[in-house]
Amino acid sequence: MLLAGGLSAVFLDFGPSSPVATVLPSTSARFLLTGLLFAGTGSLIALSPIGRLSGAHLNPAVTVAFWTQRKVHPHDLVGYITAQLLGAITACAVLRLVWGRTAQVLHLGATQPGHGFSDVAVAGIETAMTASLVLMILFMTSSTRTARWTPLGNWLLVAVLVWQGAPYTGTSLNPARSLGPALVAPLLTNLWPYLVGPLAGALVAAGIFGFFPHVNTITAKIFHDPRYGSTLGSDLPTATTSPHIPHR
Repeated sequence: MLLAGGLSAVFLDFGPSSPVATVLPSTSARFLLTGLLFAGTGSLIALSPIGRLSGAHLNPAVTVAFWTQRKVHPHDLVGYITAQLLGAITACAVLRLVWGRTAQVLHLGATQPGHGFSDVAVAGIETAMTASLVLMILFMTSSTRTARWTPLGNWLLVAVLVWQGAPYTGTSLNPARSLGPALVAPLLTNLWPYLVGPLAGALVAAGIFGFFPHVNTITAKIFHDPRYGSTLGSDLPTATTSPHIPHR
């Protein structure tokens, strides 16, 4: 669902004969619009019933970050990442059929380095951008006052990162988001920075978060709803747990 909505925004805003380009000729403005739509899709999923049940990570980097905080069991770490990758590949296969030539021209929205940027530079930029995203999520989910606003924070920050970072790296922030188009297009050149960078960013964020020993994540869900149980760790009450008893 994330890639179906997000990449459709890419195709709509930057495809051949795009109607959006007529209204918004500025490439920068279309990057911002694309970021708002792409990130908005993820935030809406987090607020949906299936997102409230699963935790709506949608991104291996986010799951790895919560695993470092002991909020994701190793079995679930493998399960979530497998589901994220399979979901991304499935979405791209469907998008290739739905969008046809537009999807092919844009290589299914595959992330590629901007002109003059090396793979190492792209990996570094992706690491920094993903670290900022993961840090925001970890801090937001560390307080009952801010946890409910995590989808809003995700929407705004990712939109800004796409707006400012897309000309340089395509702004992946998510190994699944890059792997799906790369495999289906196929376009496997320059793929490794988009796998290594976001995962490294998650670990960097976890390391920085560790310098705040009195701040701890209280839920691994992007939007915590006590009516929905989960295998993810939580210090908040859910339908299947008691308050203040971390799950697993």
